[in-house]
Amino acid sequence: MGILRKLFGPSQDEVWTQLADELRGRFVDGGLWKGDRVVAHAGGWAVTLDTFTVSTGKSSTTYTRLVAPFENPDDFHFSVGRAHLFSPLARWLGFQDVTIGDPEFDAAFVIKTNQVEKVRAFLGHPRLRLLLMRQPHVAFEVQRGDPALFGQGLPEGLDHLSFVSPGVLKDLDQLKSLFLMFSVALRQLDRIDFPEAEPVEAQDGLSSPAPVRGSSGSY
Repeated sequence: MGILRKLFGPSQDEVWTQLADELRGRFVDGGLWKGDRVVAHAGGWAVTLDTFTVSTGKSSTTYTRLVAPFENPDDFHFSVGRAHLFSPLARWLGFQDVTIGDPEFDAAFVIKTNQVEKVRAFLGHPRLRLLLMRQPHVAFEVQRGDPALFGQGLPEGLDHLSFVSPGVLKDLDQLKSLFLMFSVALRQLDRIDFPEAEPVEAQDGLSSPAPVRGSSGSY
């Protein structure tokens, strides 16, 4: 085990168990078939970290995913992804790419949404932009419908915020940064939808529940 640790670093179980302890969440051992996950509260919402695998013919790719259900009263949806080689051509051809007025961020990401002004307000939080910029791979979005995660569906009336990255993430600092990003993002969404809610605070604490509108339980 010592040799393997030196070659490959700590195992996923070790890192994710430590993450759960530090976030005062819980590590769920899914066994051979269901896969492990971490469930922790970020600003009062339950955020679940897990992995899933997509098979394409003879090969397969494993992804790390964070998801959090939340109340989405006006059907606001967006996707934020890293810009790539063909992004300038897509922009020239007229494919949607919302700019928010931060030149560095606008150059780094492609943003799509059904509510332009709302996504600008959402991404107007500088801490949220910084946390997104720190991630090498970004697929960050609000998704519709029932993702059927873990054999259960979302409660009626909820959408879910999700982040997906290729591979199995085992860097503790990166994972903590992702949970912090969800805390800031969910508070920002709540502040936009419910202006009387608490203001978004740029703090690193993730486990203290706050008064929220949405789901605060896991699913």
